[in-house]
Amino acid sequence: MHTELPSIVAATAQWLTRAYPSGGGAVDRALAEAQARQAAGVAAALRYPTELDAALVSVTGAGGAHRLDWLTGADGGGDEPWRTWVDEVVASWAACLLGEPELAAAAVAALRGPAPAGSRRLLSPGDADRRAAALLRHPDLLAPVADLHRAELARLLAVPGPRRPALPA
Repeated sequence: MHTELPSIVAATAQWLTRAYPSGGGAVDRALAEAQARQAAGVAAALRYPTELDAALVSVTGAGGAHRLDWLTGADGGGDEPWRTWVDEVVASWAACLLGEPELAAAAVAALRGPAPAGSRRLLSPGDADRRAAALLRHPDLLAPVADLHRAELARLLAVPGPRRPALPA
C-alpha cells in the first residue's frame, strides 16, 4: 500500500465501524474493525493504484464523511479531524466487498493474484467474524453506501454488476 493511503484506510474503516457497529464487547469490536480495515485497504488500493494517485489524494483530500453520514443517518460525530480523511468511494467499495464475498475475492485477485494472508477475515470470515460484523456485512443495510459506486467497481473488476446479493443462509 502506498504511504499516503493508511490515513484514508483508517478513517474510512472507523467510519464503517461507527455506522455499522458491532453489538458485542471489545473482541467483537476488534474483529469488526479488522474486517473493515481489510475491506477499506483493498478498496483504497484499487481506487488509488499508483504512487501519483495516492500522492494526489493526500494533497487534495479524501472528501470527508458528511454525505455518507447524511445517506445512512449516522451520527456525524462532530468535527473530529479523522472524519476529513474518509473517502466516499473507498467506503462504498469497501461496503461492496463486505456485503458480497464474490466481489471481495475478485477485488483481492485484481490487486495481487491469490488472496494474501492479510485479507483472510475479509475473504473467509469465521463464525466469530460474521457474528461480530453482522451489521457491517449485511447487504441490505450496506446498500445505500455500496450502491453509490458499485457500478464503477464492477466495471473496474470486469464483473457483472451492479447486483444485489442474496442474504446468506
